[in-house]
Amino acid sequence: MTTRIHVQRVSKAFGADGRSAPVLLDVDLEIPERELLCILGPSGCGKSTLLNIIAGFIPPTSGRVLVDGVPVTGPGAERGVVFQEYVLFPWLTVAGNVEFGLVLKGLPAAERRRIASRYLELVGLTAHAEKFPAQLSGGMKQRVAIARALANDPAIVLMDEPFGALDAQTRETLQDELSRIQRLEHKTILFVTHSIREAVYLADRVLVMTSAPGRIKQVFPIKLPEVRDRFAREFTEYESEITRTVKEEVAKVHE
Repeated sequence: MTTRIHVQRVSKAFGADGRSAPVLLDVDLEIPERELLCILGPSGCGKSTLLNIIAGFIPPTSGRVLVDGVPVTGPGAERGVVFQEYVLFPWLTVAGNVEFGLVLKGLPAAERRRIASRYLELVGLTAHAEKFPAQLSGGMKQRVAIARALANDPAIVLMDEPFGALDAQTRETLQDELSRIQRLEHKTILFVTHSIREAVYLADRVLVMTSAPGRIKQVFPIKLPEVRDRFAREFTEYESEITRTVKEEVAKVHE
């Protein structure tokens, strides 16, 4: 399968001189097309930093990231991003938010409406297209953010704890929705989370990072059906194994 994202010996240290303690250290990673990869690790291990480097928002201190063989030098239309904060434009309707990137592309109004309608239907928000963000629940706002990212048809979707601020029931509902959408859209998705259960439910592979400086500790291929049962024995076995691995790194933070 074709490698879509290639992270090559990426390190990152913050500070004017770049000599502060590194957040990431020599990260090597290949993500093939159509894979949903979840990243877990202790707080401060560089999960979000790695995502932001792949997104092109910040440069690595050393190493590089390739997307489809081309070095990343900044943000690009082939990479859509969904954050934990909804980052919606409050003066635009739901449909207007979804269409925003399409306006920047210069698409005709009728084409924008057609594309927005498709993705609003995909996330179950057709009936709310003319509402404004202030009229939506948190879960609905995040659905809009996902629809907006997908409407631009990026090959890659980068998701930084997108469900972290939601209540447990809404979070599981959106996990179900993302799993369903991925079966339809087949995007390459990098998904940062603190939830081991969420990672096992969504991922083709789960990557566990070490405590800072963040390196790759272990990668777990998740060999479960596409439609997953959170209470199946095989599911809980993965959850237990990954929990032990993450706890080893969390313990190091408190030593």
